[in-house]
Amino acid sequence: MTNDTAVFAPELASAPALARNANAAPARVSDLSALRRRFSALFHRIADTAAEREHTRTLAYAPILWLKDSGFTALRVPPQWGGSGVSIPVFFELFQDLAAADSNVAQILRPHFGFIDRLLIDRDEATQAQWLPLAGQGAIFGNATTETGLGAVGQLQTTLTPDAEQPGQWRLNGRKFYSTGTLYADWVTVVARSTVPGQEDETVHAVVPTDQDGVERLDDWHGFGQRLTGSGTTVLTDVLVPENAIIRFPRQEPTPLVAYFQLIHLATLAGIARALQGDAVSYVQARKRVFSHGSAALPKDDPLVQHIVGELASTAYIAQLAVRDVAVHLQEIADQRQAGVEVSRKALDALELRTAQAQVAVVEPVLRAATRLFDVGGSTALEESRRLDRHWRNARALASHNPVIYKARSVGDILLNEAEPVYYWHVGTKES
Repeated sequence: MTNDTAVFAPELASAPALARNANAAPARVSDLSALRRRFSALFHRIADTAAEREHTRTLAYAPILWLKDSGFTALRVPPQWGGSGVSIPVFFELFQDLAAADSNVAQILRPHFGFIDRLLIDRDEATQAQWLPLAGQGAIFGNATTETGLGAVGQLQTTLTPDAEQPGQWRLNGRKFYSTGTLYADWVTVVARSTVPGQEDETVHAVVPTDQDGVERLDDWHGFGQRLTGSGTTVLTDVLVPENAIIRFPRQEPTPLVAYFQLIHLATLAGIARALQGDAVSYVQARKRVFSHGSAALPKDDPLVQHIVGELASTAYIAQLAVRDVAVHLQEIADQRQAGVEVSRKALDALELRTAQAQVAVVEPVLRAATRLFDVGGSTALEESRRLDRHWRNARALASHNPVIYKARSVGDILLNEAEPVYYWHVGTKES
């Protein structure tokens, strides 16, 4: 395995590109064209090297550094804290562009952007002022949430306990898997069970530097998809955590953040659909060889090949529309919360239902398109150096994170029985 950089130092990028936007007004739809022009060359650079990274399993340190230096990772950070302050719909248009260039890189940044919007939507200004300036300067936030093994559903084994010798300090211990993005991150948000004698346990987020003593990041992700996302193990051994690095997000209450995190998956799937369309067009236009029983002298003139490319383009279009629809409604709720207006449970439930329907509608067509891509040509499409198989593998991994069968069932239960949406879910074992 090779890396794009010999040594990765988890330090803030020097950020002249970020500073240029420090006083910019929040970017809305009217600014999207200018933003696309700003990032176009970078996205092309990432796309041009995506297949090679996948083929050689070269971790994506270089693209993440490029994105930090460009200001992309600070798009949602408000201008007063060094970012561009773009709206949610504008952000997800640009995020789809990144996912189309390399869905691995987009998935790496899911915890980062999720952390930023969790702060923007669910936290007070004091907490925002503590962490968002770091993101505005280019810091990347990873995640360490899920645990493997036979632990009970909803029972965290990772603990945060008061340090016996240092008041106001805590000790973090545990082992996490599916730590997406953490290999590339400067900070990692760790979900842990806070245990204090005489008090009820509480689920909290501890935010710790990835280069701190006791934090170990392992490149042991073994899934066949998302091979470069660093979604492996994070080991935490007696990590010292100050009180001000512990965030107590609302738990088990309806929140638009569940829809936001799912929307990142959907946007990545939409980006994969666009990549499928683009790769199919490029492959067919350059191809000269035809089958003896085909219908044209060139593949691009064959009606059957044209039909498949048309299917792929239509899937990309529908996926993009689904992302746009959810993003607009998520922005409406975010605006209400920012204005101090209480968002009704009815509005939150409607957003969650809309997001679940979008997932059910998008997943299967994108997976089918990732297979149909190979019907446009011959065996050259199977060459490993092209790594066209990465689109299906990455889409399949995304679809497995939040199994679509349970989302479809939830939608049906809501419509038939007025059931409540499933906002939170856990993985573990249940007593028989």
